[in-house]
Amino acid sequence: ARTYLESLGRPYEQHDLVEMARGQIKVEDELVKKANKMLFCDTDLTVIKIWHQHKYGNVHPFILENLRHRKYDLYLLPFIDLPWKYDPQREHPHLRSYLFDLYEKELQSRRIDYVILKGNHKQRFTSAVKAIEFAQNNWR
Repeated sequence: ARTYLESLGRPYEQHDLVEMARGQIKVEDELVKKANKMLFCDTDLTVIKIWHQHKYGNVHPFILENLRHRKYDLYLLPFIDLPWKYDPQREHPHLRSYLFDLYEKELQSRRIDYVILKGNHKQRFTSAVKAIEFAQNNWR
């Protein structure tokens, strides 16, 4: 999404979210072929789905259909306890709690394993490593 948005040269529109979804799928499919046991994704179609719903009140069928067919073993969901930092692609700092709740409810409704990462960067990293190691040991 970041690469796509930076190349737009204009504010994004609803149809751009579908293009971002297509790009996300393409990149993931290419990278999974090269991955050595694990692939870490900074984002996925869940983010695009929630943003589409929040911003436009609906979700394009392409996003919903592809979301049903893609499987991720574990989500690392960052909590909102770190200060918000400006980024030209971040919107609505006042809605952090609301958006976090949407992400968590989405993961729960799809029965996806997830861990909430809290604390400073070091604490989050340690929690993430432990969660990944635990999950990996249970995949065998």
